[in-house]
Amino acid sequence: MSESFTFDVATHGSTTALVYRAPEPIGATLILAHGAGAAQTHPFMVDMAERIARRGIDVVTFNFLYTEAGRKMPDRSDLLEACWHAAIASVRARGGLPTELLFCGGKSMGGRIISNIAASPAGEGLTASGLVFLGYPLHPAKKPEVRRDAHLPRVPFPMLFVQGSRDALGDAAEIRKVVRRLPHAALHVVRGGDHSLALLERDGGAAKQEPALEAAADAIAAFVLKIAGRLA
Repeated sequence: MSESFTFDVATHGSTTALVYRAPEPIGATLILAHGAGAAQTHPFMVDMAERIARRGIDVVTFNFLYTEAGRKMPDRSDLLEACWHAAIASVRARGGLPTELLFCGGKSMGGRIISNIAASPAGEGLTASGLVFLGYPLHPAKKPEVRRDAHLPRVPFPMLFVQGSRDALGDAAEIRKVVRRLPHAALHVVRGGDHSLALLERDGGAAKQEPALEAAADAIAAFVLKIAGRLA
């Protein structure tokens, strides 16, 4: 069961966030942004938020301005980044959620945008305990030469990539090569998973889907707990 609140994105408008409270909180919050093609209420986003919350991590999701307005075309990068900044500020300001251990991340585009912020001069004021990527979009489908990882070495925070082994926007083998050159990054592979971590029938389908998603949530919780222990 989630609760909602709204926050302003500078002078650009307001949007909605949902809070998934952990039944047995460990004192950490993860802000999770949606991907380009679906809002925060997409079943994948709701499902992952609930799984992570069950592991003791409070989760906040939010809509970018274009999805809040019911548009399909993503906003310009500066508006996407402004929305991320506003989401973080609102979570810190409203109270009721632990922010000493504050993690940021997202599905596909949502994760890529926060990584851009973290790596840029504009993100120097960003304080985060770590970043979590659910299907990092390393490149557009069928265009492996159009890379989106040049900035990642400049990200100063620990990173966890949760990637399907057959993700068309960057499979696990491709992401593994990226992770190897990042000093504070880890990879959890969903074997047989696509960009949404979904398995084909030939790879076990529904029978293995639930364990695969549970393992992904376990990996995120372990990542958070490791950092929490390091900072304790």
